[in-house]
Amino acid sequence: MTNSVVSDLLGRSNRLGADPRNTNYAGGNTSAQGSETDPVTGRPVELLWVKGSGGDLGTLREAGLAVLRLDRLRSLVDVYPGVGREDEMVAAFDYCLHGRGGAAPSIDTAMHGLVPAPHVDHLHPDSGIALATAADGEQLTRECFGDRVVWVPWRRPGFQLGLDIAAIAEKNPQAVGCILGGHGITAWGGTSEQCEANSLEIIRTAERFLAEHGRPEPFGPVLPGHQALPEAERRARAAALAPVVRRLASTDRPQVGHFTDSDVVLDFLAAAEHPRLAALGTSCPDHFLRTKVRPLVLDLPATAPVEDVVVRLEELHEEYRAEYAAYYARHATPESPAMRGADPAIVLVPGVGMFSFGANKQTARVAGEFYVNAINVMRGAEAVSSYAPIDESEKFRIEYWALEEAKLQRMPKPKPLATRVALVTGAASGIGKAIAQRLAAEGACVVVADLDLRKATDAAAEIGSTDVAVGVAADVSDAEAVAAAFREAVLAFGGVDLVVNNAGLSISKPLLETTERDWDLQHDVMAKGSFLVSREAARIMIEQGMGGDVVYISSKNSVFAGPSNIAYSSTKADQAHQVRLLAAELGEHQIRVNGINPDGVVRGSGIFAGGWGAQRAAVYGVAEEDLGAFYAQRTLLKREVLPEHVADAVFALTGGELTRTTGLHVPVDSGVAAAFLR
Repeated sequence: MTNSVVSDLLGRSNRLGADPRNTNYAGGNTSAQGSETDPVTGRPVELLWVKGSGGDLGTLREAGLAVLRLDRLRSLVDVYPGVGREDEMVAAFDYCLHGRGGAAPSIDTAMHGLVPAPHVDHLHPDSGIALATAADGEQLTRECFGDRVVWVPWRRPGFQLGLDIAAIAEKNPQAVGCILGGHGITAWGGTSEQCEANSLEIIRTAERFLAEHGRPEPFGPVLPGHQALPEAERRARAAALAPVVRRLASTDRPQVGHFTDSDVVLDFLAAAEHPRLAALGTSCPDHFLRTKVRPLVLDLPATAPVEDVVVRLEELHEEYRAEYAAYYARHATPESPAMRGADPAIVLVPGVGMFSFGANKQTARVAGEFYVNAINVMRGAEAVSSYAPIDESEKFRIEYWALEEAKLQRMPKPKPLATRVALVTGAASGIGKAIAQRLAAEGACVVVADLDLRKATDAAAEIGSTDVAVGVAADVSDAEAVAAAFREAVLAFGGVDLVVNNAGLSISKPLLETTERDWDLQHDVMAKGSFLVSREAARIMIEQGMGGDVVYISSKNSVFAGPSNIAYSSTKADQAHQVRLLAAELGEHQIRVNGINPDGVVRGSGIFAGGWGAQRAAVYGVAEEDLGAFYAQRTLLKREVLPEHVADAVFALTGGELTRTTGLHVPVDSGVAAAFLR
């Protein structure tokens, strides 16, 4: 049975975390103190429950709380060796855990255990950080709150900051919280309800203060030529630029991308002061740990030719990398972790929007959300004062903090297809759906492309959130529809790395009954469709410069001559030769092209369910429900082939074990001797 103190804490945390005005994703932490019976002594023991490292308030559950003995935590004050060795205290938290202790304690644990109040919230609201990063933030805090909220000068999160806040709370019994210079807010209360109310009071009061006292155009006048392009034009330009931007952002290691063209971003980039403010970088540690110290900002007007934009982005990227390396060199010590990479996490393009990058889609999206938070902070600070983030040296101390490095090292090993973006055609059912599900399970971001948009989005939703899979409409026989599907893919995930030509249909008829329409339809979808998809995929992959995979789901029929199958088998032979031709052409770009030849995939197959099964059953003189077993019995292995087996083959070709293989056709047919490749 959950302790009522814990239940109240979780409810408070979820409510605060659900509103982005209060804190950002995975930002901040909350705590509560209470008692439970010690199972060893049978006596009450005072405990602290606090959000553990890396959790998110909006979705926090009991398993995400660290549980510590309050008496032991507070005893750490007596052995604290001073600010020069405060990092040692994080390891000491483990000796304060109650039982297994729940989640790993965060760096802010001391703040929650040392502040003389049973309930504490530490949050990162835009309004609070705006005051915290204003040049005269201490004076503005007094003007805004009087003596109910106290200013705490910047200090890196840790044990000493917990001591500082505890001392200020002791000296100011009338205070309900504090503004942490350059960082955020902390509030406290005697009850969970009171603590939540105090947090909201600080946040909403700061919002009103900024609105009532701020000047109307804190970012300055509009910069000529930098206004937002019309929506269709800017998204088309974003799709054209995305593969190039992703290539630049992936120079050190592959990244997944996210695109944002919200009004907040577009208005910032249209204003005259955006170059100065962007160069100052973000301030709150939660922000710059995800966005890097500053973004890369294109310095061309919105209507500049795309070719000029690409050239300038490449120049700016070289400058950015050199400047980042110099930043590292200025502040690194012999004990500092190695430089983690010099590419930008945020790329701003006036008139178009923001590209953000990370090791997966969620990380990329959250990085963009944090930069939106940073823009809001800059606006608030500039409205009532001037934006003054923490010093560069302090940013480095946090970015390359040994504790931050340890957190990164604890992250699980990435899955084989992590950072890869896959587009699968005909993926709403059957073989395509199985392939999409397998690629996502192995870490890829997946674009489920299908003729039926509703079915595509439903299939994507079965895989997971839009951070994992999205559905798009794609008539593969239409060049513009194919281009549109790829534009949606690059706007969703930054680019495309792995494409599976799976869309298909089949009509089984003897030669004399096969019509021109039968022939044209099958060739349009499979031969022409595969060509159009591969052409668009290759264009993007070449622009990305990151290599790639193209896989054709062909058929045993591409090499096997069977009765009453002239149109289908001919188009499959066309696809099979496309594999060889494109493998020869695209190899210089590190794009591998391979094929898979399935046979007898009856169960779960959209083609067989759509009439092909009945037609083939009639040809072979068996009942339709027995067709799968019939196909299995004519194979060498005598085993039925399922969609999942084809998906296994796709992963085998693309999952990293066959990096020197291209132009290969892999039979997935349980062994059909007549279809052996020669």
